[in-house]
Amino acid sequence: MRVNWRERLRYWFDSTMDRGTPALIGWLALASVVLIATTATAVTLFTDSDTEANGGWPGVAWMSLLRTLDPGTMGGDTGGPVFLGLMLTVTIGGIFIVSALIGVLTTGLDQRIQRLRKGRSRVLERGHTVVLGWSDQIFTVIAELVEANQSERRSCVVVLADHDKVDMEEQIRARVPGTGRTQVICRSGNPLKQADLELASPDTAKAVMVLPSFGEERDTAVIKVLLVLNNRPWSGPRPPVVAAVQDSPNLAAARLAAGEGGLVVDAEDLAVRLVVQSHRQSGLSAVWNELLSFFGNEIYLRREPALAGLSYGEVLHRYRRGVPIGIRDETGRIQVNPPMDTVVTARDEVILIAEDDVLVELADAPPPVTEAAVVLAPAHRSAPDRTLMIGWNSRAPKIIELLDDFVRPGSTLDIAAPRRPVTHRDRPPRHLVLGHKRCSPTSRPSLEALEPGGYQRVLVLSDETVDAEQADNRTLLTLLHLRDIEVRLGDPYSIVSEMNNDSNREVAQVTKADDFIVSNRLISLLLTQLAENKDLYGVLTALFDPEGSEIHLKPAPHYLRPGLTADFTTVIEAARRRGETAIGYRLGGERDTPPGYGVHLNPSRTAPLALGDGDHVIVVAEGQ
Repeated sequence: MRVNWRERLRYWFDSTMDRGTPALIGWLALASVVLIATTATAVTLFTDSDTEANGGWPGVAWMSLLRTLDPGTMGGDTGGPVFLGLMLTVTIGGIFIVSALIGVLTTGLDQRIQRLRKGRSRVLERGHTVVLGWSDQIFTVIAELVEANQSERRSCVVVLADHDKVDMEEQIRARVPGTGRTQVICRSGNPLKQADLELASPDTAKAVMVLPSFGEERDTAVIKVLLVLNNRPWSGPRPPVVAAVQDSPNLAAARLAAGEGGLVVDAEDLAVRLVVQSHRQSGLSAVWNELLSFFGNEIYLRREPALAGLSYGEVLHRYRRGVPIGIRDETGRIQVNPPMDTVVTARDEVILIAEDDVLVELADAPPPVTEAAVVLAPAHRSAPDRTLMIGWNSRAPKIIELLDDFVRPGSTLDIAAPRRPVTHRDRPPRHLVLGHKRCSPTSRPSLEALEPGGYQRVLVLSDETVDAEQADNRTLLTLLHLRDIEVRLGDPYSIVSEMNNDSNREVAQVTKADDFIVSNRLISLLLTQLAENKDLYGVLTALFDPEGSEIHLKPAPHYLRPGLTADFTTVIEAARRRGETAIGYRLGGERDTPPGYGVHLNPSRTAPLALGDGDHVIVVAEGQ
């Protein structure tokens, strides 16, 4: 098939027009030049007198340009008919050209604005935090990062997700209204695509966080993003990459996908450990909510050469602001609540709890201790207990397995569920005596038939057979029934429950349950902490390990004599003599008062303090 020159010319013209706004402006400019040159040449050829009167060809060309841009300029023209006719021609041509130019510029500007609204431009930031993915937990993450960067002059958080940029920004402004000095930038793109990933400039970021997914293929999406990050070429040192998997069997695959620079957290294991520890001592979830959040007190690691040569027991009294909880030596080995005679070297880092790293302050000398208030009671040995677990989900077998490691031999765990479940995974319990009672968790008569007054602790698990919101509604109804039964019996028992959404946790406070475990929120808090300092992972792992020291809430009369006024320095000394590290206290009268629910971490060491029978001292110690 032969192609003639007209078809080739039209094809070339169409190809140039497809190049967008710059090509259109170029064609209009060329048309203007042709029109002005043609008019000026015609005037020069056919009107000698008018040409000379207007400065020759250059002058006529200038007049033609002005009439092209402003048709009103022709109103003052004088000359012969040919001259005026040519000026009218260039004016009419100019009207079409300028109109087309305005339309092209308007269209190009609108396209540019739409492109910006789509979030497809590359971020040119350094030292920013990249968050990949989108879920309800993004608001918790951003709020925490904003709080963490309060002391910075300027900080930036870049969110890359397969959502509309404008919609993401509007939701963030609604849920996190005050971002202070932190700039939040949203980009629309799929984190699984290399080109989209580059929009967030991960090479210059200080940390990359893969937001947990909560759909059916929740871990698969996270693992695929980790693979993309691990396989991309990095132009410099790779920033820390933190992520979490929801199912423990996927942990090994996720860590392999993340590579050496990645840190993957087992969200299921963390939730189970917190459920087990909280079920045994009321108020523990409030402690962990503060430690994992940047609002209030956090965990820091600091090297203090001035403390070299002192024992850990002496170090406990050498801080005016900040509470030590352990030591990390130069090899990276972490000791939480080490023996009191452990010597601190100049290369060791002290692990401590403080409001901010800039607020940590050493004391000039150890403060005085109120000896009359110190109680030297022997360590309390927990007795076998009876626990009622209402409901069943995929975490229940692991809860039973871990609980079996904590409790005293002869303890009882009765499972209240519609059907008898498979209660163990790898081995039968060694310390627990398991039982089963048929129960419909939302039925009041069914709950009363369980006789919950005969148990010391009640654990309510979230229902995984329905969506998260409906599961929280069922949990709320169960809690209301249990609390009303407890009030009628006058035989108090502690209640710990799982919740899916933190907003429902606030609603559920009316039930006066002792602890709510919102695993999604806790994982988001943990990932945010690790994005700021991945060295905290070892400390948190040690605190959740049943083989070592954990956080406990113990009766205050075991440390201070009731009725006597002392201070927190005296509490620290009383705990030190028991081989424990005191980090705060919980007031029983404030246990239902948000946001701390009576928990006071890292309090003033010298302020007057009196603790009674309903209060507890928060310590890091071994055993119950």
